[in-house]
Amino acid sequence: MAGSQNNHPVPTRIVVHQQSRILEIGYADGEHFKLPFELLRVYSPSAEVRGHGPGQEVLQVGKRQVGIEQLDAVGNYAVQPRFSDGHDTGIFSWEYLYWLGQNQESLWDDYLKRLQQAGASRDDMAAADPDSLQAASITRPRA
Repeated sequence: MAGSQNNHPVPTRIVVHQQSRILEIGYADGEHFKLPFELLRVYSPSAEVRGHGPGQEVLQVGKRQVGIEQLDAVGNYAVQPRFSDGHDTGIFSWEYLYWLGQNQESLWDDYLKRLQQAGASRDDMAAADPDSLQAASITRPRA
C-alpha cells in the first residue's frame, strides 16, 4: 500500500500477538513497530484517557496485563481495539499508531514517571490516589 492522500503513513501489515501482548505493525516506508497492548491502552486517543482538553488527561493504572479482545477496522484510516478491561472507544489512526511507534521509548518513560509521581502501579489500580490521577499533559502528535 502507498501513503494516503496527505502522505500519511499507511500500514502494510498488522498482527495482533495475543500471548506477548504486542501489536506488530509494518508501514510502506519500511518502518516496523511492536507496540505493547499496555502502551496502546494508556495512550488511547479516547476522551476517557485524554479528556476533553489540555490538563484533563487521566493517568491509566493497573494495565500491565490488559489484552486486546478484538481489533476492528475503521474505514481505511484506523483501527479500534476492544481491550480486555472493557475500554473500546479509542480510534487509532494510522498516523497516530506511527507516532506511537516512533515515540514509544519516551512515551513509556513518561508513563512510568507519571505512575511513580501518583504512587500508582502498572499492576494495582486500587493503589493510586484518585486525586493524583490527573496526569501531566500527554505529548500529542502535531497535526
